[in-house]
Parts: sequence; C-alpha cells; structure tokens
Amino acid sequence: MRIDPEQIRFFNTFSRQAVRPMSPWQKLLALVAGAGMFVLALMFSVVLFAGVVTVGLALWGFLWWKTRTLRKQMRDNPPGGLVIEGEVIREGESVVDDDQRFDRDQR
Repeated sequence: MRIDPEQIRFFNTFSRQAVRPMSPWQKLLALVAGAGMFVLALMFSVVLFAGVVTVGLALWGFLWWKTRTLRKQMRDNPPGGLVIEGEVIREGESVVDDDQRFDRDQR
C-alpha cells in the first residue's frame, strides 16, 4: 500500500498540536464568556416562551370570541324542539322494592 505525501500533509495540518495549559486569566475569560453565553441563551428562551404564550392566548381568545354565539345557542332551547319533563312510567314490569327482592333471592 502506497502512502500519499498529500494525505500525510493533510492529516498533519489538522492533527492536534502540543498545547500549553491555559493560564488563570484564560480560564477566567473562558468562564466569563461561558456565563455570558448562558445568560444570553436564557434571555432568548424567556423571550421565545413569552412569545409562544402570547400567541397561544391570542388564539384562544380569538376562538372564544368567535364561538360566543354558538355557545349561547347551545345554552338556549333548540328552536322548535320538544322537551318533555316529568317521570318515566314503564309498563310490563312490576315494581319490586328491595325488601321483597331480598326475600325472593333467599328462597
């Protein structure tokens, strides 16, 4: 297998070089930059959340407003509808109270 010098040069270009350890000032700068990025991301997420909540409330309010007449119609009696209120009378079966049913089941 032949080794291509261009491949060696390519891999040497992007290979890890020996790196000095970070100084305390560099560590402090990295900490401040990381904290700043975190605060910035938190700010954007809060703004995004507030926007989503606002759009959701606006949609809910719009639907609530547009369906108010439908809700009123549902509360009222249907036009021409027949509503019968009263007791139900069943024919063909005698009414048995609980004491008679208990006595009959024990026999």
